[in-house]
Amino acid sequence: MAEIDLINRDPQNLNNFLQVEFDDVLAEPEGTHTIDCVWRNSHKCFKCGKNLCYKILTIFTGIFIALYWGCVFACVSYSIIWFVTPLMRLLHVVLHPLKKILSIILSTFLGPIVQTYGLIFSRIHVTQSQGEPPLPIDHMIGAKTEAVKNFK
Repeated sequence: MAEIDLINRDPQNLNNFLQVEFDDVLAEPEGTHTIDCVWRNSHKCFKCGKNLCYKILTIFTGIFIALYWGCVFACVSYSIIWFVTPLMRLLHVVLHPLKKILSIILSTFLGPIVQTYGLIFSRIHVTQSQGEPPLPIDHMIGAKTEAVKNFK
């Protein structure tokens, strides 16, 4: 069993975000200050209350909660090792022929179609214009036929 580090109890920095020191919770802006002795004693009371409450809670519940989470992670590990991983391997073996067949079909039929669409759409160029928007195609065709009639 590995030695437990009693100094650095969060070596993976899992709870770095949890800032609960006096300065992180209570702060007085410039121009709004309490009397110094009240501020000092508030600091001591905060620290003492936080540490005492935390220690009492962990004394009564810490071992049971650690046991609970140990059991939860044991169940998760058991499920993954004995059910999920074999199921994934089974699916990999059973579906491998289907994967090969679909790969051949897609590369034979769908691949060339998608490649052709890519070539067609790669020729489209969009520009921004500040003028009047162009007329719809049916208006332009109607205008041309009117112009042809008027020409005769």
